[in-house]
Amino acid sequence: MPEGKIIKALSGFYYVLDQSEEKVIQCRARGIFRKNKITPLVGDYVVYQADNDKEGYLLEVKERTNELVRPPISNVAQAVLVFSATEPTFSTSLLDRFLVLVEANHIEPIICITKIDLLKTEQERETIQAYAEDYRQIGYDVHLTSTIVGDGIEKLIPHFHNKITVFAGQSGVGKSSLLNAMSPDLALKTNDISSHLGRGKHTTRHVELIRTAEGLIADTPGFSSLEFAGIEAEDLGLYFLEIRERSTDCKFRCCLHVKEPGCAVKDAVKHEQIREYRYQHYLEFLTEIKDRKPRY
Repeated sequence: MPEGKIIKALSGFYYVLDQSEEKVIQCRARGIFRKNKITPLVGDYVVYQADNDKEGYLLEVKERTNELVRPPISNVAQAVLVFSATEPTFSTSLLDRFLVLVEANHIEPIICITKIDLLKTEQERETIQAYAEDYRQIGYDVHLTSTIVGDGIEKLIPHFHNKITVFAGQSGVGKSSLLNAMSPDLALKTNDISSHLGRGKHTTRHVELIRTAEGLIADTPGFSSLEFAGIEAEDLGLYFLEIRERSTDCKFRCCLHVKEPGCAVKDAVKHEQIREYRYQHYLEFLTEIKDRKPRY
């Protein structure tokens, strides 16, 4: 039986890119999927039966390396976290929240800071550059871009070869504009920032994998839920790379890096080896996880 990859799901149909990557087959799912409570996702590798060159049925969903609930997509190799330098204001707290969620799903993050052409003063530019350097020192790949001037776009493109990539980030930061700059033929719909709300409007309505930059890129509505569901307090430190690295030197194996004696993480913060704002975000997220209501 032929195999392929789901690149779009819409109105009960699953559009499968054949493994030859020369054709797309519109498929419906067999009743066995509903019986076994399996919902095919965009990104799934599948076995299908073709009735003709254009239509067929899904027979099997291959094992997934990961899956996201919001947006519903699977087998994601990396996530480009798109944040603007300004309009809306750059937020390390929101970026760290995204990084935790991406790390928890075993997805490689790439940080992309857009709209650098809108920075008006040298101080603003130095602030963004300093944040970019902080995250690079932690171990993240950081790109500064401008879709207006064209800065930084070419350096992003090689990252997408033969991978499924999700673009995610705050509304209005220019995710669709960035994709259009990479591949002008996409002509994705974009909206301007609402000056009244200070944020953008969602312009993407469904999940779809787009063939571009020799890979598959998901233009999605982004993460509609930024809650830490499924992340336990004792695991949170694993998703802050510099905390995970330092925690091996803590006196207690189950150290949460709050009040415990002999904590290597707190010592690193004290000696400015871990950025204070990153540690404060860790404490905020830890409190949020501890205070969440149990689900039954």
